Amino acid sequence: MNTLKGRDFLGFTDLSASDIQELLDKATKLKKGQWNPRCNKVLGLLFYKASTRTRVSFSVAMYQLGGQVIDLNPNVTQVGRGEPVVDTARVLDRYLDILAIRTFEQKQLETFAEYAKIPIINALTDWEHPCQILADLLTIQECFGTLAGLTLTYVGDGNNVAHSLMLGCALMGMNVRVATPPAYQPDSAICELALKTAASRTEVMVTNDPIAAAKESQVIYTDVWASMGQEASAEERIPIFEPYQVNQQLLDHADPSAIVLHCLPAHRGEEITNQVIEGSRSRVWDQAENRLHAQKALLVSLLGVE
Repeated sequence: MNTLKGRDFLGFTDLSASDIQELLDKATKLKKGQWNPRCNKVLGLLFYKASTRTRVSFSVAMYQLGGQVIDLNPNVTQVGRGEPVVDTARVLDRYLDILAIRTFEQKQLETFAEYAKIPIINALTDWEHPCQILADLLTIQECFGTLAGLTLTYVGDGNNVAHSLMLGCALMGMNVRVATPPAYQPDSAICELALKTAASRTEVMVTNDPIAAAKESQVIYTDVWASMGQEASAEERIPIFEPYQVNQQLLDHADPSAIVLHCLPAHRGEEITNQVIEGSRSRVWDQAENRLHAQKALLVSLLGVE
């Protein structure tokens, strides 16, 4: 039964554990070719930030479903000339069937959702990156057969990816640990929400000690040290984040069966070594592929395709 039809996906507060599992189950069937839904729908991509994996995976997913994609580049639409978001949202609602937005402020996404009746998808904001984490959860489930009871350790900047990992893992009964430099921890509101979601079932740890966080973890995860929009501070961050590099020494503290994930793009030699990302424990390329399958499952679910 499709419980997601017509809904928005702005972040993990929009989903329950059963919603996520429904999406993962559908993604698995799609990936294995056990289900071939078709839809004659139109997806709009409104991206204020650069993108490779998100743009391509959403486009390919919609084309494979038999739908169409319109790239609403802000530089060649009235959006880039200051048209109010509320006006753009109401107009696009009349043309499109579903809209994925990649932008800076979460509030802008929420405004689109308020004024448009079609489903709105968070394709990345500075607050969350939930589509990425759907693919991550799918990858972890493929590797271990389950999510409940596993421990994921994120090492690096407490950014949008860290936020969505904390919320998604807590929902799915996973232990989640985040190790960052003292001044780069996740937002306190996200930490409180993750703790509330986990309740007493699972662990939520925020620490400055990457070794303690990695101990006996089944998943070691990292991201770039400077996200989009933070390029000016990239060089000054390097010495601060060097102790948080995912390298073989850190991996030795994890569970012997541990896998390594990175949402890409990767700066080899900074947040992760070439040895690790190309090593036997790396599942980075499976993870990147799973963006396609997870987002295809999301599209058919929000559109109500059976």
